[in-house]
Amino acid sequence: MELSNLRPAEGSKQSDNFRRGRGHGSGNGKTAGKGHKGQKARSGAPRIGFEGGQMPLYRRLPKRGFTNRNSKDIVAINISALEVFDNGATVDVDALIEKGIINNPGDGVKILGNGELTKKLNVKVNAYSESAAAKIQELGGTAEVM
Repeated sequence: MELSNLRPAEGSKQSDNFRRGRGHGSGNGKTAGKGHKGQKARSGAPRIGFEGGQMPLYRRLPKRGFTNRNSKDIVAINISALEVFDNGATVDVDALIEKGIINNPGDGVKILGNGELTKKLNVKVNAYSESAAAKIQELGGTAEVM
């Protein structure tokens, strides 16, 4: 890479040959696309969200709570949903997506203990409830944490 080869990213630069306010023939003369008179036609037009001195919408609405940046989006599945797998099968995130049990694994998958399981399965997901892990191991399967 050399300085002579540097170029801006594709689509990042707008054409700068569009000259505003250069007569009627240019197609954008006289008012230069700003219409006739008014505050928005002048220099120093107000910022976005300014409502002419009225309390702006973003300040009128109540602010409540906060969004935790460290929260995780865990997909929960009941153990009864694993009945669709064959006896002795290996169940992981890819297998769950393939069977249509989950669409998007998010930050992880957790198996919950609601329902019954009748098959021996080798399950490999991110987390288990105590009762789910006990039910899987009770039938001779394994509950492995990825």
